[in-house]
Amino acid sequence: MLISQPAIPIKTYRFYFTTDSAVRLPSFPGSAWRGAFGHALKKTVCVVRDTPCNQCLLKSACAYSYVFETPPPADAEKMRKYTAAPHPFVLQFPRMPSAAGSAYALDVILFGHGQRYLPYIVHALKMAGNNGIGGHQQIFSLQKIDDIGLDGHGEVIYQDGELKSLQPAALPAIPAMPDQIGIVFHTPLRIKQDSKNLAPRQFNFGAFFGNLLRRISMISYFHTDTPLETDFAALTAKARTVQFASQQLSWYDWTRYSSRQQTEMNMGGLVGSVQLDMQGLDDFWPYLWLGQWTHAGKGTSMGMGAYTIKPASLPNA
Repeated sequence: MLISQPAIPIKTYRFYFTTDSAVRLPSFPGSAWRGAFGHALKKTVCVVRDTPCNQCLLKSACAYSYVFETPPPADAEKMRKYTAAPHPFVLQFPRMPSAAGSAYALDVILFGHGQRYLPYIVHALKMAGNNGIGGHQQIFSLQKIDDIGLDGHGEVIYQDGELKSLQPAALPAIPAMPDQIGIVFHTPLRIKQDSKNLAPRQFNFGAFFGNLLRRISMISYFHTDTPLETDFAALTAKARTVQFASQQLSWYDWTRYSSRQQTEMNMGGLVGSVQLDMQGLDDFWPYLWLGQWTHAGKGTSMGMGAYTIKPASLPNA
């Protein structure tokens, strides 16, 4: 079967904010930040007020439409039945001190062409912080931004209101595949099978990898110049035969308020870890590794479905 590696250029930017009091945000603050970010971005760039994005003549040339609504192009061969493609970004939240006056960090991961819109994103997130985040409308003041390389080292690209010239996004290098890995889910992972959210007992590699493969394929198609060409059917069928060596998962319930839909929404999902024996799974490895940046499942743009991979010792191995 034809198996090719996914090619998605990626950039991670770490935004450092300060606040004058202890941070008062939910355990998973992505919803609060995403909502404030979207509102500020639209206010920044929209010149046609009170017009739905899907009816706007400028939607194909609008930063807000591309970043936050992400409509499929009229000539798209994929997702033609959908009103929106995957967004070109995800949010992540590194662990930082929470004492008053200390730094608060927010990572923005951009895919492919999404980097073109970084100046708009910087301005919008700065505005969002100044306007207040979350139910307490807590003020966050943007201090600097680091370009975090794929090696984890950062270089300052924004400070004192000045944005430096940007380096092009790069493809994450795929390291040698370990014999065994642990996959740790840091934020709730929501994946549906047969129209139902998978609970810990039903969670399986086939459903997880199938979701990840579709997401990576869509990001490649809509946000890069190199659409993924591979044997999707064969990969998906093979994934259904793979079993986790062990898993320690639990269901985490939480809700968020959707200002767009004016209602509380249940966003619970799986957290914890799984272990996987990688013998014979070479075809899956590039996707699993890349997924640490793309996330998986529902709500990825607000930070849901974040995971990391590390070598693991499996029971009885």
